[in-house]
Amino acid sequence: MPGARARNRISSSARRVRVAATPPPPGGSPDGSTGGGSAGDGPPPYRGGVARAEARPDVTTSPAGRASMVAGAASVLLIAAILLGSRELRDFDSALVPYAVASVFLTFGVVYRYMMWISAPAARRMFREGWAAALSWENLKRSPTALPRMAATYLGFQKFLGARSHARWVAHQLIFWGCLLAAVITFPLTWGWFTFTAASATGPGYEMRLWGVKLFGFDSGSFLGWALYHGLDLAAVMVIGGVGYFLWRRVRDRAATTGQRFGYDFLPLLALLTISVTGLLLTFSEMFLHGGGYEFLAILHMASVVLTLVYLPFGKFFHIVQRPAAVGMQLFKYTTRRKGSDAEELRVCRRCGQPIDTVAAVDNLRATMRDLRLGFDEWAEYCPRCKRVLRGTAYLSDVKRGFK
Repeated sequence: MPGARARNRISSSARRVRVAATPPPPGGSPDGSTGGGSAGDGPPPYRGGVARAEARPDVTTSPAGRASMVAGAASVLLIAAILLGSRELRDFDSALVPYAVASVFLTFGVVYRYMMWISAPAARRMFREGWAAALSWENLKRSPTALPRMAATYLGFQKFLGARSHARWVAHQLIFWGCLLAAVITFPLTWGWFTFTAASATGPGYEMRLWGVKLFGFDSGSFLGWALYHGLDLAAVMVIGGVGYFLWRRVRDRAATTGQRFGYDFLPLLALLTISVTGLLLTFSEMFLHGGGYEFLAILHMASVVLTLVYLPFGKFFHIVQRPAAVGMQLFKYTTRRKGSDAEELRVCRRCGQPIDTVAAVDNLRATMRDLRLGFDEWAEYCPRCKRVLRGTAYLSDVKRGFK
């Protein structure tokens, strides 16, 4: 049929455009062949026309097996740290057992998924280059303040969010610092590392101890005592403020509602909101209701916290663990650009000769593209304008010619 023939001509012409626009590899022929291959070479399990059975992967060498072993070791180390930090469970509160068990599952899930994440070629290269830049003595001598500055910029204050929206930046800061404050207070108390004991049988004095060692004493009626007692309440108020803005935005903002998903976008916000609200209700019940409904609220709060900790490694919250890797990559880019201030350290476009980026950055990008088997890593050595020119030239010389 004429329509089918036209569609076939269009698809074949599009394939010719991609082939014609692809620049020749350095040191190779325009068709991509390098010579030296034989007719029998091919991807396994078929090589030389003979089928070969695939070897069964070893559990200890597969990414999932290695991730499971490392995650299991991290969980065991946490259990040992709980035993030692609580002085063989003498300072451990049995009412906090569900929280402690959830933290062990959290550790296993986070380490397992992180190991699986960095087993991918692109993430592994980013992880390796980031740590190499962070631990480089040469980078420390050249830019001693670069790492602390980038850690504060990308982890603490997250200025990249401010470029999108100041309101989103404020809301994200409220959630970040609120969750961080809650984690600093909750986890040591859950593991029995921090304890608060009465200084005497009479009087309002208390002592704060870490691993059984006294840090300082304070009066429960003082501002310090009030702040320590209501630290989690302050964290809950901060989180509620940030979560409330994002929930409002996901309901009212058209740009946010078009691509949102309940399990990925709404569920994390609802989990944080439930934890914060039930935590505040516990304080309200104690202060104004004389403990009315406290047991039910305590169970509801515990269930929300445990489920959120178990969910954290497998949902949107995992970006909290991934974010430090971005600091290392930003440091790598910064140090390579500092080194590339000299002309010989810059990679120039193979067509027009304009500088693109540093040699290290372009080579790292090409290596990542080869690891991903994209097959067109030569494009990294062309500037954006020349890429458009090459594709346009291929379109004019191939597609237009095919329709003449």
